Amino acid sequence: MHKNPAADDLRVFTAVVRKSSFGAAAAELGTSPAYVSKRIRLLEQDLQVKLLHRTTRRVAVTEEGERVFHWAQRILDDMEQLMQEVAITRSEPRGLLRVSSSFGFGRQIVAPALSRLVEQHPGLQVRLEVFDRLVDVAGEGFDLDVRVGDEIAPHLIARRLADNHRVLCASPTYLQRKGAPRTVADLAAHDCLVIKERDHPFGVWRLRSGAQEESVKVRGPLSANNGEMAVQWAVDGRGVVLRSLWDVGAHLQIGRLVQVLPQWQQEANVWAVFPTRLERSAKVRVCVEFLQEHFRSGWMARDADAGVSTPV
Repeated sequence: MHKNPAADDLRVFTAVVRKSSFGAAAAELGTSPAYVSKRIRLLEQDLQVKLLHRTTRRVAVTEEGERVFHWAQRILDDMEQLMQEVAITRSEPRGLLRVSSSFGFGRQIVAPALSRLVEQHPGLQVRLEVFDRLVDVAGEGFDLDVRVGDEIAPHLIARRLADNHRVLCASPTYLQRKGAPRTVADLAAHDCLVIKERDHPFGVWRLRSGAQEESVKVRGPLSANNGEMAVQWAVDGRGVVLRSLWDVGAHLQIGRLVQVLPQWQQEANVWAVFPTRLERSAKVRVCVEFLQEHFRSGWMARDADAGVSTPV
């Protein structure tokens, strides 16, 4: 005879599937691998199906487990929506909000904003994780991804948070040594600091000037998967970098970096992206509205300025 599975067991199971590991799921849930293993065993007993194949290295989901995983997500989302609907009547969202972002933007801009969010909404618990890759928001169990860049999959909901674009810049010492590029094509002959970060095509810079668009293949002696390192290399005089204004604005203001080809830029607006199943989530709505107001008020520029240290 089948028993109705416990919501906590479904929550443990979805964490194991997302992480493909009992240990990683336990770390996310703040419990022990033994507890996770016990809850999975009880869930399998309740449903009378085998949900997972366990090996020494990883955990694989069975065919039945895949079906249970999708249903579990829906059930947990519905329960979350119920709690949020109740929270709306109290005018105060509650519960855990899982947010992802990129390394530099997450640290410099998103983290300070979320700090202020929980100050205003103490019923919220926010877990921020940063990555150097594009996150599968729904598949990896996040409620919200705060990202820079306009390429967004059509099956996701996106809310624009702030206008932003990337600019070309280099240090005065580099420009004295190498000269300034006069055209986009000239960049191919310069030392360019190439970044493999989330939505960036590696080594290809697509730029716009009014209605005109050009692409150039760039290269240089230094490349990285982190924009903050590339900006520091640019400040050190190692080459030309293409970065968002929030990242290099303070350096430009004090002359550490100089904008080159200023008529050319790359659109890279800031978006809040979330799965369609969370369209009515009060937690997501409150967070998105807060971030929109936060960026409108100028906090993005001030937080970016605060993240730039003065050299000694």
